Amino acid sequence: MRTLPHLSALTLAAAAALTMTLAACGSSSAGGSDSLATADAQTATAPSEKPVEVSDVDPRAAITYDGGIQIVDTSDGSVVADIKKEGFLRLNPAGDGRHVLVSSSEGFEVLDLGMIVKPHGDHNHYYTTTPKLTGSVIAADKPGHVVTHAGKTAVFDDGTGTVTVFETDALEDGQLSSDELTSFKTNDPHHGVAVPLTSGSILVTEGTEDERHTVHERKADGSIGAESTDCPGVHGEATAQGEDVVTFGCTNGSVVFRDGQFHKVPVPEEYQRSGNQFGSYDSPYVLTDYKTVEPVDGAEPEHPTRVGVINTTDATTKTVELGSAYWFRSFGRGEAGEGVVLTNDGKLNIIDTATAAVTKQVDVVTSWTENENWQEPGPNVKTAGDFAYVTDPATKQLHLVQISTGTLLSSLDLSVVPNEMTVIDAELKH
Repeated sequence: MRTLPHLSALTLAAAAALTMTLAACGSSSAGGSDSLATADAQTATAPSEKPVEVSDVDPRAAITYDGGIQIVDTSDGSVVADIKKEGFLRLNPAGDGRHVLVSSSEGFEVLDLGMIVKPHGDHNHYYTTTPKLTGSVIAADKPGHVVTHAGKTAVFDDGTGTVTVFETDALEDGQLSSDELTSFKTNDPHHGVAVPLTSGSILVTEGTEDERHTVHERKADGSIGAESTDCPGVHGEATAQGEDVVTFGCTNGSVVFRDGQFHKVPVPEEYQRSGNQFGSYDSPYVLTDYKTVEPVDGAEPEHPTRVGVINTTDATTKTVELGSAYWFRSFGRGEAGEGVVLTNDGKLNIIDTATAAVTKQVDVVTSWTENENWQEPGPNVKTAGDFAYVTDPATKQLHLVQISTGTLLSSLDLSVVPNEMTVIDAELKH
């Protein structure tokens, strides 16, 4: 096992409380739904020990496996915490550089990864604690998308169509009280998404379990502003450079929200789905998957080898041929706006999104194919700063690639078969 070099936190994180409680309020939030609940005490680890001051903090990876979540120090692969929890779990960065929202049967559970950065004049102080589930939960029948933007975090409950929003820095103490949450319901339950805007409005989908094609701007007073009804199968979103620039995937070409209006992205295909989208605040380009074969019951799923690059400034798109297939967990973005895509041949493709061209290919994992059941373990890519973190379930390893140089820096052995993953680097993202 090669040792991973020391990586420092890149920017200032929000000040975080040094002690936390496990009590969570259970009263109703705005909108009349019981959005806040308390986690089963048996799912949370013991309270963290007193925070320990360190010279710096290294990124930590939260990795799900069959039976729980491991938090791994990416500098050496050591297991910082192993939280036992049953069921299929999904991991969503909460946006504050410290916490993760775990999608579970209870809803959205708050997981503290135990990295604390406190500003002190012209420098920072760094602390670490043992990661834990804090006991705070946003209740949801079917927890879906989590989006952080404009200093807020929005979660979508597919089971009820309820959107719940909170100020991201409300997670400073690891708890979300009822008065820190606001909620509203869409017209019908559906697999949807909501994106908070700096204006105070929220972009939100509308539809049903069977059909959805609408995205509109819901203003703070509940009225509807801009709207697009030409986004069939709306799924996937990303934010890009500029104030409130957001893209959404459709099955007839994406839409771009810019300057307060929706703009349709023209495509040559009658069916073109980009349901997985990946943006960067430092780039006007959004990286997407690119499917052109309409699904038919019983048919083999499409395994595309092209990806899309949307230019949000003029609502156009280009494609990049990779020569090998990928899946929805293959994507990430570098700090200079690069796109990264892991393909079935085991290569991490680094893309210059401005020219829509592959600039580097890095051999990272063993060759792989997409599982028929998407919940089964498969390679996973996450990025933080100039680094891409790639899991390989076949070898039980976590690989680190420097994006700017295309260099494989380390390969760390894991004690579990990795499934879902997120990487938190103590940087305040939004």
